[in-house]
Amino acid sequence: MKKFLLFCLCAALAVPAWGADRVTVTVFAAASMTESMNQIAELYKKAAPDVEIVYNFDSSGALKTQIQQGAECDVFISAGQRQMDQIDITANPSVNAEKLDFVLSGTRFNIVANQVALIVPKGKNAKNINDFADVITDKVSIVALGNADVPVGQYSEEIYTNLGIWEKLKSQSKITYASNVKEALVQVAAAVVDCGVVYGTDAATSDGVEVAAFAPAGSHKPIVYPAAILKRVKNEGAARAFVDFLKGGESANVFKSIGFAIPER
Repeated sequence: MKKFLLFCLCAALAVPAWGADRVTVTVFAAASMTESMNQIAELYKKAAPDVEIVYNFDSSGALKTQIQQGAECDVFISAGQRQMDQIDITANPSVNAEKLDFVLSGTRFNIVANQVALIVPKGKNAKNINDFADVITDKVSIVALGNADVPVGQYSEEIYTNLGIWEKLKSQSKITYASNVKEALVQVAAAVVDCGVVYGTDAATSDGVEVAAFAPAGSHKPIVYPAAILKRVKNEGAARAFVDFLKGGESANVFKSIGFAIPER
């Protein structure tokens, strides 16, 4: 009996502690990156099987606020420079450092670029909406735009301001505001609105919408997504390795397949 117990004890000690060295990298990413980042996580499993990538997808403004409120985050990817600037002291050197000093120095870079599209429900564009300016005409009864704190909402306002019709659009009470770009996409796909403004990549990954028009050239600032490792990173080595993978060829192929462009770095 003693030999049997000894055998069991030795066998138990010999069993490897699966997952004991497993590392988690928490990534806060703009909602418009959901499809691409999920694909990249699957690829990364092969490159680093002991690393688990955990995502939090939401509007960049919401993610930025969560970071400022102390949420655990290793890597932040924003759909707009403004949200990254608001937690990066190097972009605001004259402001209180305690409110902005979240980005690990030297890790910020531009990961992808995008474009803005006016979309309509697929196969249900009977009113022939084909131009951003159509939103103030009788063709459109309701349009889905992002909130003012959401990058796609800010780009939408910029486009319509530059087209000279933003104030008129607001006065017509046609706008339904979405908390992030995916919400606007869902509203259009469900045909509960006539059209909506999203990123080109969101339109490309949905079977329920089609692009009516892309934003006119020069109507908005270039849409470049910044990414950075945060100072409170739990495992800097693992975070840097994942960021390096995001900069590599395999990730670039995923981004391009969904419609992103790779900016100069």
